[in-house]
Amino acid sequence: MPEKRRNYSPEYRAAAVERVIESSLPIAKVARELGILEGTLGNWVAAYGREHAGEEPKLTLDERASLREAERELREVKMENEFLKKCASYFAQRQP
Repeated sequence: MPEKRRNYSPEYRAAAVERVIESSLPIAKVARELGILEGTLGNWVAAYGREHAGEEPKLTLDERASLREAERELREVKMENEFLKKCASYFAQRQP
């Protein structure tokens, strides 16, 4: 026997989507907590994304500075990683 289709109010949908967006939790986890299907919540989040595309707030000066610092650190770590790979390769070749 097919399961009865549940209807959710727009307010409930908005609250569920807000929970996913604000908490940065995975959709699957929020869906389990709310007792709804993961695909259903995923559809709601995708629809919200389409409706609100381009509405993301601009970064503040502090956020921009933090982003630049994180990007700089990432570049340094990548360079260090490449150097270590080359060192490991060099010493691996010199093993008798």
